[in-house]
Amino acid sequence: MRANQKRTATMPPSKLPPTIRQRRLGAELRRLRELAELSATEAGRLHGTTQSRISNVESGGYPVSADRVRTLARLYGCVDQPLIDALTSMTGGRTRGWWDEYREILPAEFLDLAELEHHAVAMRVACAIHLPGLLQTTDHARALFKDAVPSFDPPEIEHMLSFRIKRQAVIYGKQPTPLSTVIHEAALRMGFGGPKVARAQLEHLLDMSEREHITVRVTPFGTGSYPSAGSGIIYLGDAVPQLDTAQLDTDLVSYYVGAQPQLARYRAVLDRLEGTALTPKKSRDLIHNIAQSM
Repeated sequence: MRANQKRTATMPPSKLPPTIRQRRLGAELRRLRELAELSATEAGRLHGTTQSRISNVESGGYPVSADRVRTLARLYGCVDQPLIDALTSMTGGRTRGWWDEYREILPAEFLDLAELEHHAVAMRVACAIHLPGLLQTTDHARALFKDAVPSFDPPEIEHMLSFRIKRQAVIYGKQPTPLSTVIHEAALRMGFGGPKVARAQLEHLLDMSEREHITVRVTPFGTGSYPSAGSGIIYLGDAVPQLDTAQLDTDLVSYYVGAQPQLARYRAVLDRLEGTALTPKKSRDLIHNIAQSM
């Protein structure tokens, strides 16, 4: 989605569309209700409320308290305490984060990703053509944005650039989020921004790969296999696996999946990619050799 697609008027927080975490909380409550074989009307009656209130909660359009989540979980017969605790951590309505500064500037999909990264306990990324956004240098990212078709205006580029760099805060600091990446050799050789920018980007990637919480693996040419090569994958691990989210990124659209069969599929894809890629040490050697050749 283009970054200049934004709302024409400012809306108060209570009227804003639900965030992806609010929608996910509602979807999980609906899943628990359906497992209990209760209709929304029956659930409302048991909870002392209306069918419409239950439906609004499940759509993410109505803020729900931690106490209400616990009550609903009890009514639905859920005894998975780690899951209940994780769901209660998602309550309280819209939580403002640094990404809200961009709410009238960038599409909601951008903000959703930043919010998910902020709350993730671990991240796995696979890229065939582009390097992971969390590991891109400023100059590399700017070159990508300038290369977009149709082109962005200079202010749009600067907004997207600052947003991407701020996203990277999750892999820095005292408690950085673990990040595991699989990058195809093609992405290392694209040379976005010219030799100087490309070399600096690869050197940055090498530096980041030396950090204890970051793993970089490379799939070299000739491997003969790269599942889901047509799209990038960002897999965001939550406190419990049931609440994980995967983002699929193509040239035309980005979308999120959270259903268990889909999550299982993309975990399997990432497992296979990691299994066929070079070891972290051999990956660093290849990255170093490519950087020296530029």
